[in-house]
Parts: sequence; structure tokens; C-alpha cells
Amino acid sequence: MLPLTSSSSSISRKKYDVFLSFRGEDTRKNFTDYLYEALIRNGIHTFRDDPKLETGEEIAPELFKAIQQSWCSIIIFSETYAFSSWCLEELAEIVKQKNERRQEVFPIFYNVDPSDLRKQKGKVEEAFVEHEERYNEDKNKVQKWRNPLTQVANIKGWHLNNRHEAEFIGDIVKKLSVKLCETYPIAATDELIGISSRLKELFSKMEIGEDDVRVIVICEMGGIGKSTLARVMYDQMSSHFEGQSFLANVREVSQKRGLVHLQKQLLTQTLLDEGFNFSDVYEGNAIISHRLSHKKVLVVLDDVNNIQHLKCLAGRHDWFGLGSRIIITTRDEHLQRSYRVNGMYKPAALNENEALRLFNLKAFIRETVPKEDFVELAKHIVGYAGGLPLALEVLGSFLCGRDVTQWKSAFERLKKDSNKKILDRLPISFDGLEEREKNIFLDIACFFNRETKDFIMKILDGCEFFPDIGIDVLIKKSLIKFDRHNQYIQMHDLLKEIGRKIVKDKSVNNLENVVDCERKMTSIMS
Repeated sequence: MLPLTSSSSSISRKKYDVFLSFRGEDTRKNFTDYLYEALIRNGIHTFRDDPKLETGEEIAPELFKAIQQSWCSIIIFSETYAFSSWCLEELAEIVKQKNERRQEVFPIFYNVDPSDLRKQKGKVEEAFVEHEERYNEDKNKVQKWRNPLTQVANIKGWHLNNRHEAEFIGDIVKKLSVKLCETYPIAATDELIGISSRLKELFSKMEIGEDDVRVIVICEMGGIGKSTLARVMYDQMSSHFEGQSFLANVREVSQKRGLVHLQKQLLTQTLLDEGFNFSDVYEGNAIISHRLSHKKVLVVLDDVNNIQHLKCLAGRHDWFGLGSRIIITTRDEHLQRSYRVNGMYKPAALNENEALRLFNLKAFIRETVPKEDFVELAKHIVGYAGGLPLALEVLGSFLCGRDVTQWKSAFERLKKDSNKKILDRLPISFDGLEEREKNIFLDIACFFNRETKDFIMKILDGCEFFPDIGIDVLIKKSLIKFDRHNQYIQMHDLLKEIGRKIVKDKSVNNLENVVDCERKMTSIMS
């Protein structure tokens, strides 16, 4: 997990993605309504005047404010658009925002010829004759409308040209989604150190906007941040899909609860329907392929290690609707040879600067620059972590609050173990725990990973481990964490493996406490 930092260079998001400018008499109850619903359905936050304005409010100031708070404006030029003074006032403000604040503007020519708008002839000419008569004493007002109309009519836009409106709207939404993704691909994610560049690389492989079904594999060693990367991408992109599912810890969940459970979870999340009642994977396969084959979905299968997982959760590309994206995280590169994938992404380890910032955040309580006495030591210790986020978190948390002498001792020990892989050096953090905290760590590693906090507290309290303080210590040492809903306690798979290895390496005498705790656990559960 890559931790939070206070700095961010990401583009600040506007209140609205889109402001719709249209002539209500022409299109409010047909084309504009269909376009608005399609934009909202695809997660594009859109301002349309009538649902947002309260009765009795002054319209113009509210509309101008909405234009200023929008990333882009879509102007639907219909037959009588130019007859509306309100539409022309909106248009003038939109062009002002375009020129002064570089707001994006996308014209839609709805059964009108752009040349009529540019040259202001035909119906447009009739409209301006009326305006000049009405505002006879304010010629500047009418000219203030003419210039923006000409400017926007020169922008390359979308033309209906006798196409089916549903198809036309689909193309607009698709192209707009791509532009928004290009503008905000990493919104608010610079808070995660080193993840911005990796998100951009992963995003380029997803090819959002294409109509094919794409399967992308994120493959690398454990502790590199694959799950974090997939989760952030999922959170950023899910609103652009009709259905979404993030299946975390597929390997472990399939072992504990079976693949049928995961199939039901996939269906429930994507269809928002809990009424699935089947008991074997073959029936699950049939239901998934039938119910999702016409739905544009985003699915993440996290920590896959078996081809059977893929066969039962994402058997074939045609199980999913056009435009769907399936992201798989795995340590096993061989899986892509057994399954049809469209791209593989191997996230790089953190570079020296990123690694030092991450380590310092953990070691110096959210400061990215170490204290003077620790500068060189921090650099040396980071060098032994190999740019692995998990190792940097654990080592930084272990050294947090310790003095220079203790840092030097830890560094000497790391040098002594220099022939070991970095993950084999992480027990240094375990060795710094008190005895009860060590027992809690080992019990979670062996028995209670991803169990509820209440359940674990009840068991460990019966073992006289004082879990309230012990679990808090483990969290602060980055050895465990809560899930997103603060209900389940989780330990990274690599730390779990380290804990189990420690148990195996212990003598029989040292295991007596664990055995005694198991007996008490059995007694409590019975």
C-alpha cells in the first residue's frame, strides 16, 4: 500500500463535467433529455437548467455560475436556438470562459448547417432581425451575441446528419468519456506516492473508448503495489461503466468460500441484484455470460493464481458487453499464456526519490524530509528496500520514534542480512514487538487474516493478549490494517507468509502458547 502525502499536482476537478446549452422548445423533451440521461448514466456529471434551479430564482446568474463551474460546455444548435436571448447569453458566457479559462466547448449541430450559423443566414438571420428590433437601443448587446456564434460555429463539432439519435448520442458520450479520462486520469491520486506515472501507463493499455473487450494483466512480485494500483484505477474509472465489480483476494476467498461465492459476488456487484441462487460453477458461468454479455462493465480480479479462477469469473471475452475492461492482478506471469489477454503491465519498483519519500513518511510521521541526524542513515536503509513499497512501509514504521543509535543497529543488521531477499529481512520489524504483540501477529497470520475485528478481539481477549492495545501497535507498525469499511483486519499476503515461516521455524516449546490459545479459541467458539 502506498501511503498518503500532503502534496498533489493533479488537476482540480470542476463541480460539473458538462454544461448543456440548448433551446428548450426544440429539444428539451427529446434529444437533450436522451443525451442528458446518457451522460449521467455514464458517470458524467452534467448541469441541465431545469432540475437544478429553484422556483423563483433568478435564472441568468445561476446559469452563468454553472457555466463557470463546468469543465466543458455542449451547445446543441437546433433550428430556433438563435431566437432565444437566454441561449445567446449563455453562448456569450461560454465563449468568454473558453477564451479566458480555456474551457472546452463542443458544438452539436442538430439538423442545422454550421455555415448558416457562421454566416448568420436563413433562420439565424431571421432571429437576429428580431433581436435588433427588440434591442434597438442596445446595438452592442446584439453584436455581443453575433461574435460568439460565429466563433463556436467554426469549431469542429458533432453533426446529426440523419443518423439514428441513439447511435449519435452513443458516439458523443464515448468521445466525451475519453476526453474526460485523458483530463482526469489520476485525479486526487498524487496523494499516493509514485502511483501517478504508473496509473498513466496502465491507463494507456486500457484504451478507454474503444468498443472491444479488453483484458489487462498487472503482473509483478508481491508487495509492489498491484492491488493498490488496480483499486485506484477502479475507483477513478468505474463511473464510466454500466456495471462495476472489484473482487479482492480471489486466491484466498476461493479457498475459503469457493468460486461460486465469487461468481455471486461478481453478479451482485455488477447488476446490483442479490437474488442469485445457484450452487455450481457451471451454472454460474452460464448466468454470468448471459446477464453481462450486453453490459459494459469494469471488473477487477485481484490476486489470481489459478487459471480456474479466470475460467469461472471471466471465461471468454464475449461474456461481457462491448467496451468492457477486465483487470487482473497476479504474481504468476504464466497465467497470461493460458488465457487470452490484450495487454500486460509490470509496474516498476519505486525510484530512489519516491522510495525515500515513502520511507520518510512512515519513519518521521508524515514528513517527507528526514531530520538532519538521520539523513544518511535513511538513504542507506532505503537502499536495502529495493524500491518495494511494502518493505519501505514496514521498515519505516519499525524505525519510527527510535533514536539514532537504534537506527544504526538496525542498519548493521540489514547489512549482515544483505545476501537475503528484502522480504526475508522484514522479520526485523517482528523482532521489535513485545511478546504479546508477537503472538497477536502470528495468530492473525496463521488463523485470523481477513476476519472481523470483533471476532478477533473476542478470541484474543480469551488468550489474555490484551488485543485492544496490541492490534493498535500492529497497525501503527504497518503490519496489519483495516479494510475500507473498517470491519475486517487484513494482513498483506507476504507478511502472512513471513509470520507462518516464523511459526514453522520456532521450536516445539515456543509453540506451546499458540497451541494453548487454539484450545481456548475452540472452547470460546463452542
